[in-house]
Amino acid sequence: MKWLLLAVIVGSTAFGEILQAIGMRRHGEIHDFRPNSLARTAAAVARSGYIVGAVAGMAVSFFAFMALLSIADLSFAGPATAASYVVETFLARVLLHERIDWRRWTGAALVAFGVAMLAQ
Repeated sequence: MKWLLLAVIVGSTAFGEILQAIGMRRHGEIHDFRPNSLARTAAAVARSGYIVGAVAGMAVSFFAFMALLSIADLSFAGPATAASYVVETFLARVLLHERIDWRRWTGAALVAFGVAMLAQ
């Protein structure tokens, strides 16, 4: 059961982060930080389907993490959820067409190695 919850956490976190990146890229950079402008920006972002989907994905991840903590030690759950970094790096390359240099791939590989060590 803990591996299923971990898969849900990793998948929903990656899903949420990718949707968040898409939504914010479509919105554009925020330049005006006056309160009225920030309120308009927050309202515009809240109406974005991508951002709503991102929040839903992150909510699923949060509740799955809470469930995982009820059956597994934090010393397993915390580091194991880092597998989402590997999935996000891969999805950023495939879906967002980001250029990822060898240092980032090396970092993702080290994270994957660390998560694999937890499985022992």
